[in-house]
Amino acid sequence: FNPLGNMDALTTPVRQQHKFNVSKLLTYLSGKSLVTGQSNPTFLIQTPSNSFVLRKKPPGELLPGAHKVDREYRVQKALFPTGFPVPQPFLHCTDSEVIGTEFYLMEHVKQGRIFSDQRLPGVSPAERTALYVAAVEVLAKLHSLDLASLSLEGYGKGSGYCKRQVSTWTKQYNAAAHRDIPAMNELSDWLMKNLPASDNEVTLVHGDFRFDNLIFHPTEARVIAVLDWELSTTGQPLADLAYFLMHHFWPTTFNVISTIGIPTVADLISIYCQCRGIPSALPSLNFYLALSIFKMAGIAQGIYARHLLGNASAPNAAEFKNLWMFLHGVVDQYSDTTNALKRCWMLHCIISCSLCVQVKAREAGLWNLFLPAVSGLSQLDYAYIAEETGHCLFAPEVFNCQAPDTGNMEVLHMFGSEEQKRKWLEPLLRGEIRSCFCMTEPDVASSDATNIECTLHRDGDNYIINGKKWWSSGAGNPKCKVSIVMCRTLVLNFFIRHGQHSMVLVPMDTPGVKLVRPLTVFGQDDAIHGGHFEVHFENVCVPVANIILGEGQGFEIAQGRLGPGRLHHCMRAVGLAELALELLCQRAASRRTFGKKLYQHEVVAHCIAECRLMIEQTRLLTLHAARALDTLGSRAARKEIAMIKVAAARMACYVVDCAIQVHGGGGVSGDFPLAQMYSYARTLRIADGPDEVHLSSIARLELRDQLKKAQAKL
Repeated sequence: FNPLGNMDALTTPVRQQHKFNVSKLLTYLSGKSLVTGQSNPTFLIQTPSNSFVLRKKPPGELLPGAHKVDREYRVQKALFPTGFPVPQPFLHCTDSEVIGTEFYLMEHVKQGRIFSDQRLPGVSPAERTALYVAAVEVLAKLHSLDLASLSLEGYGKGSGYCKRQVSTWTKQYNAAAHRDIPAMNELSDWLMKNLPASDNEVTLVHGDFRFDNLIFHPTEARVIAVLDWELSTTGQPLADLAYFLMHHFWPTTFNVISTIGIPTVADLISIYCQCRGIPSALPSLNFYLALSIFKMAGIAQGIYARHLLGNASAPNAAEFKNLWMFLHGVVDQYSDTTNALKRCWMLHCIISCSLCVQVKAREAGLWNLFLPAVSGLSQLDYAYIAEETGHCLFAPEVFNCQAPDTGNMEVLHMFGSEEQKRKWLEPLLRGEIRSCFCMTEPDVASSDATNIECTLHRDGDNYIINGKKWWSSGAGNPKCKVSIVMCRTLVLNFFIRHGQHSMVLVPMDTPGVKLVRPLTVFGQDDAIHGGHFEVHFENVCVPVANIILGEGQGFEIAQGRLGPGRLHHCMRAVGLAELALELLCQRAASRRTFGKKLYQHEVVAHCIAECRLMIEQTRLLTLHAARALDTLGSRAARKEIAMIKVAAARMACYVVDCAIQVHGGGGVSGDFPLAQMYSYARTLRIADGPDEVHLSSIARLELRDQLKKAQAKL
């Protein structure tokens, strides 16, 4: 990055074609060209007592509608009084006789940091994360401004932004193109044929929102100035967001997003949507990404065209001649329907946790609390924490205690080899990657795990895996790098029903691993962790070293994995029920029917009482199970775990359903969290085994215990 205090690094001698009438000006000021500003020449103006920044139109023949420095001045003048971070504008001069072209003068922000490389070299991973978050937050702030209060009447043309942008940039590109490029013509046609169905949202948009147009505080992760408003207008805010995210989709050879600390697309979308208070499912985002690439190609071609005319602002303008070839390669991703489903879900998965909060949690020691060997907490200790995280659907992720990663980390901690721990457990514990667990299958009744058909057979030093899995939670998360897959040996031994299965680590980028489709819950996206996916394994080859514990040990591993995991689910269900009851009581106290408050109706009062009884009963039962896990171990606590799995899910469903009923139509809408809470609670009655399987286990274990008692009496 470039610190603004070091002006020598940010300035160059004024190029011949951009020189002012120097003899008139030297009596009271001096100037240097700033290296920033590919479009409009930018100058540092220095007087004996102060310094300013001047932006001017380039000289010579210009493309129509381009280099509108008057728009830059007008929008900064409107934004500065609102407190939005822009340099203070001072004056705008339309008289080209003064220095040769139209210009405006603004404040020189003397202290701060400008990053010309979006990888943000020179800062720690934690600060890199915070800087990205700050950039997205200021973009959301821009898009949340009230247009009517900004005195920008006539600034932009309102709805229909997308069609205008495609048309404008097609014209700009064609006017500047030095030769015909079929790929650009095809992309222009594709964009015009795939315009978003709804294009009515109108906010102030920047038009060129990227890191080198932001000035950050010298020591804090805070944007203190947004620069270069030439392309600003009113229109669709998603165009700005897509433009900022564009480098996440560059070819992997550029190695941009692999830099530690750079948030994923899903993280940034989630933060942006939280700041604006809008849903995280962003329709037509692929279109806006393709438009951003097309726009970048148009800008690059314009810079090269000005180089040919001799009036380019940048000394390296000739390098833009062949940039279109790189951009063409990126663009192919967006018109390729083969990858559309995977890309769409990667973009739309909801990771509703601010990465800055994760950093703070880790610094405070509130990290990996679920794992006794790491945190020093017992299962009983952690049960109280799990209940608190149940109040918020994404709270577990703040502390790196989210499913299915917790179960997978426990498996690797208890049963993994040292190499498996080094390669997969350690990055999971650091929160750098995510994982999924592949056990349930679409073609068999998976409540009986011995039905599993996904096969595993050894081929020399490798295993070959073939089969289908679904409800693989988290598989669509961009950070999901590995799966634990439950397989059955190809040579069946019907006399050892529970000795045929193995668990194996499969990296998600292994050839033959295919994310087929995302699954919905009650018809709605359930993407808090990256979505539930159907995953196919077609001749997937992994090293023998990827087997966990050994062949035929799958059920032993599963029992060790599911005990603590089920306990955590149940205590989170208690926390969720507490939140639902709180919402129920608030609604009952604020609404009136038939002349009295809702809680004054006896049926509602009894409902509140029943909910409290069920929550307390389930909490005590779950804490008892936690103590049994601590003192007896997973195998001896099987009955207690099965009991809470049934009781907690039923209780949560009942309490949330009561809250929905008291909320009326609002309860099933997206205006309240209850519908999503019910979806989660109802899913618990199936996940990790349906109620019926657990009831059978409880009965069998109870009969065993009763028989032991009877024999003891005899």
